[in-house]
Formats: sequence, C-alpha cells, structure tokens
Amino acid sequence: MLMNSDWFIADLHIHSRFSRACSSNLNFENLVKWAKIKGLNLIGTGDFTHPLWLKEIKEQLKFVPASDLKENQPEGKLTEKNGFYYYNDFPFIITGEISLIYTQDKGRRIHLVVLVPNLEIADKINSYLDTKGRRDYDGRPIFKISGEEFVKQMMSISSEIEIIPAHIWTPWFGLFGSMSGFDSLKECFKEQIENIHAIETGMSSDPEMNWRIKELENKAIVSFSDSHSFWPFRLGREATIFKKTDSYLELIRQIRNKDFIATIETEPAYGKYHYDGHRNCNFSCSPEESKKLNGICPACKKPLTIGVDNRVEQLANYEKGHKFGDAKPFYRILPLQEILALALGSSVESKAVWNVYNSLIAEFGNEFEILLEIPREEFTRKNINEKIIELIIRNRNEKIKVKPGYDGEYGKAMLGEKQITLI
Repeated sequence: MLMNSDWFIADLHIHSRFSRACSSNLNFENLVKWAKIKGLNLIGTGDFTHPLWLKEIKEQLKFVPASDLKENQPEGKLTEKNGFYYYNDFPFIITGEISLIYTQDKGRRIHLVVLVPNLEIADKINSYLDTKGRRDYDGRPIFKISGEEFVKQMMSISSEIEIIPAHIWTPWFGLFGSMSGFDSLKECFKEQIENIHAIETGMSSDPEMNWRIKELENKAIVSFSDSHSFWPFRLGREATIFKKTDSYLELIRQIRNKDFIATIETEPAYGKYHYDGHRNCNFSCSPEESKKLNGICPACKKPLTIGVDNRVEQLANYEKGHKFGDAKPFYRILPLQEILALALGSSVESKAVWNVYNSLIAEFGNEFEILLEIPREEFTRKNINEKIIELIIRNRNEKIKVKPGYDGEYGKAMLGEKQITLI
C-alpha cells in the first residue's frame, strides 16, 4: 500500500513566483493548500537564492508546527527543529535550483537542485554566490562556475548540503542531455563525483531508462516535479516516497544510502523532451526514424532537437530491461486532471474537469489516494462515472497511451484502440 502511515511523499524541486515562467500567485498559502490536495507531505521552498523569496521564507516559515506552539511562548525564542520549517503545520525544507553555464574545453550547461540543512547555511551559500554574480533577477540564477568547483565550494560550506543533477536527460540543461556538453557525471564533477549521491529523472525519463547507465549504479534515482505553479497537474506530478521523518539529516541519509521507499513518475512520453523533433515545424519522431533522417528535420532541413529517448540509447551501457540489484520500485502515473480531461474530451484547466476533480477530492481526500489507492469497488459504491473509473484504473495499471512530447511540447494522453471509447 502506498499510503503507509510510516511513509510520506515529498516534492523537493519546485519554484517560486520569482522564477521565470512561474505563476504570479505562487505563495506559501497556495503551495500548502494544493500540496495537501495532491497528497504531498513535504515540499521544498524552491528559490532560496532569490532575496525577496528568501525574505518571505524567513518571515512566513516557523521552526515548529503551529500545533506545537505553547500558549504565550514567543516564537522568536524557539529552537530550530531539525532543518524542517513549517507554514502552520505543513513542513518545508530549504531548496533551490542553480544554473551553471561555463566553458570547459567547450560550452557546458547544467541545472542542479540544491537541498540545504537550514537558513544559516542558506545565507552562507548566498554570500558565496554573491562573489560570483547576481541573485536578484531570477529564482534560478545563472553562474559561470564549473560543476566540480560548485560542489567543492558547497562542501566547504557544509557537508550536509545535497546537490542533485536536475532533470538529468533534458536536452539543454540536463547533465546527460544532448546539448549540455557532458556524457558522464565524472566528466562534469571530476574529483567531486563522490559528493554526488543522486540524480533526478525528470519527466521525460523514468528509473528503467536510467538503469541502463552503469555510472548510476551507485547513485540514488529520485524524482521531483520542477513545478512552476501550485496546480495539482504540475505540483507533485513526480515525487519521492520517504520513510517518515521530521529531520533534514534523516531525509538526506535516506537519499545517500538509497534507503527511501519509491518514486512517483509520469509516463516518460508525457515529458516535453521525450522524442526528437522541432516544435516550430510540428514534427517529431522516434530515435529509429531520426537515425534514418540523419538527425535532420525534413521540414526546415536543420538539426533536430535530440530528445531523451534517443540520448539514452546513445549513452546506454545495458540493454533495455536491465535492472540494478538495489533498484527502488516506482509508480508510473499521469496526473488526475489529465485523466479527467481525456474522459471528458476537454482541457486539464477546463471548468468541466475542475468540477469533477473537486468532487472526487471532496469524496476521497487527495489525488494520490484516488490515483493509487482507492479500489474500483469503492469508486463504484460512490457512484463515480464508470468511464472515469475505467481510466483511473487503466492509468494505475500503466495502460494509458501517450503521444510522446518533443522539443518543449508535452506529450498527449490518447484513447487507443484497446482503451474504452467515450461518448
């Protein structure tokens, strides 16, 4: 059972409204409201490097849950509790994403998720970054620092900082991406590779795809959403299930020792960069077709954006089906609103989808319960539309077909021949 009382679900890679292309209503109140609706138990603050967001973090998050506050006890005198910070009773840890763009024989570019033990360490990281450039123009700031040097400097600040290569396969800023300039972790981090304990799959890959890379055998494979909004079809769309704790250090121990429970993934084809293609040319293709085309777009005659599926084939050490001996289980599902949109022939943000979504949440509690836990019989007993029940169960059993995303376009869930026909 996914909803074991000794486990919790965490999304540790999100952004604030101070990052580009993010919702202007992205604040702690909305994050907590929708995290609970999604079924998340812990999220990262995101964007701790941005001065204005960090100010809000310090003003709005407390050291202990509101329910633990004793009457007449001034909050300012409370001791920080294990690196978890609370908006009322909902926990956060301090997190952010850093973009590194630099030259190392050739152009290199990577995004890194940074998990931080506490606000004191966050301030020290920001003081270091201030010697390298500006932090105030974007929630995901860019610095001309090598991957190796960045990790080295973080470890000199605190060995408890966790650095995770973000969405590791996406073309431009994923470390293994076709345009990042790297083919391996070692090439990027050199002698600091021992301080990289995990990688983030990103939406366009899943653990099975990463099990084909020998270099990842001793690294944890985690998943987070990289959400730019609080809506439940973005927040928590990918997440990691941990053993329950209220300690940052225990959370990091689970990552470093590969001692967490599982991950929640989207179908990789749903990601924006799964197939090769050109968005502007409305063209996409499989790695096999791309090879026949010599990687050239038939419409504009320029090189295709090489997607994740192709890139995995280029770097794979093992055949499809290879599995690490200590591999963690994972749940491969689409967000509930995608399923409802498919059932209703509408968009994920339509009023019709929202009406059904809200009614299901009111009936069953949260989205992860609906997607992964509630038995068919319970849906039927509550008089849920049979078409919707069928698609929820098919989603749970990984039977929803997805037209692959490419070059920045999300994949699209489809009703295939063996799936139900909706009226």
